[in-house]
Amino acid sequence: MADRSFVERVWYDSGITASVTRALLTPAARLFALLVGGRGLLYDAGWLATHDTAIPVLSVGNLTVGGTGKTPVAAWLARGLADRGAHPAVVLRGYGADEPLVHGTLNPDVPVIVGQDRRAAVARAAAAGADVAVLDDAFQHRRVMRMADLVLVNADRWTPRVRLLPTGPWREPLEAVRRATLVVVTRKAASDAQVDAVHADISRVAPMLPRVSVRLELSELRRADAPRESQPLDVLAGASVRAILSIADPTAFIRQLEIRGARVRASTFPDHHAFTADEIAQLAADAKRETDANSSEGTSLVVCTLKDAVKLAPHWPRLAPPLWYVSQQVLVERGVGGLERVLDDAVRVRSRTAPTAG
Repeated sequence: MADRSFVERVWYDSGITASVTRALLTPAARLFALLVGGRGLLYDAGWLATHDTAIPVLSVGNLTVGGTGKTPVAAWLARGLADRGAHPAVVLRGYGADEPLVHGTLNPDVPVIVGQDRRAAVARAAAAGADVAVLDDAFQHRRVMRMADLVLVNADRWTPRVRLLPTGPWREPLEAVRRATLVVVTRKAASDAQVDAVHADISRVAPMLPRVSVRLELSELRRADAPRESQPLDVLAGASVRAILSIADPTAFIRQLEIRGARVRASTFPDHHAFTADEIAQLAADAKRETDANSSEGTSLVVCTLKDAVKLAPHWPRLAPPLWYVSQQVLVERGVGGLERVLDDAVRVRSRTAPTAG
């Protein structure tokens, strides 16, 4: 199992150290709540402006910090728009150099526009020929008007106790979900009961809000330095796997590998970690040593996520064991009509605005 950071232990554990730390951080959380609440009131009252855009916008965001599956869902939406004849662009802040590279790998034909100013970035997307924009991680970015706000909630890490930053991972209170157009409950390894609990908790605060469930399922293994070379997930069964992860929720990913029968040992780093040359050399050396030691015991693999592969692959030593990655494919489990309706509506609006866009 992944070693959790001190921050994660403070957020999720119930032990004495975590409890005392949260108590010490409570004044900061109360100040954060006042700032978030005040900002929301200013937008609700119209004192902070929300600006229209030349092309329709779909927003994908969340209420918590990281790990909900925004990138694969945003990429899935962009693919769905393109398949319907639209010309989408993905617009993101670019926190972490990996995000634009991941989107570019998942949808090579969809332009990725990076910019701190989302309004200006959407304008750049329109000027480049896009007729609809997908904003990745933008629920709290209310300066840009959007035709649909999708809020993702992670069932793998769900807890009914809402703790705002810095005492917990929440950016906003749960009640903020009422601003959404659609809630997407995501899971990687969570049980049906956990998913049902999330739906029940959200229903209590927003009973009329549409909700869907999505499973983020592992795709096939692809070689990081030669993505056309692949292996089926069946090779994980009984394999010794060294997982290299710098993602927000490594525990759920590790559990996905274990469900496939892998024996996992993980090297975990902070989300969006920029690997140094020394770190990569050490990881490769450790992987080679483990592969050699396990050569008589069956399959041995070095596995990471696509998010890590785009950073590791260009610097992975040629003589090291091959580095494989798996990305997450989106499978709609419940309420498929909700997501399809969002896509269809976006294409219809795009068709009406296309002659005058830009």
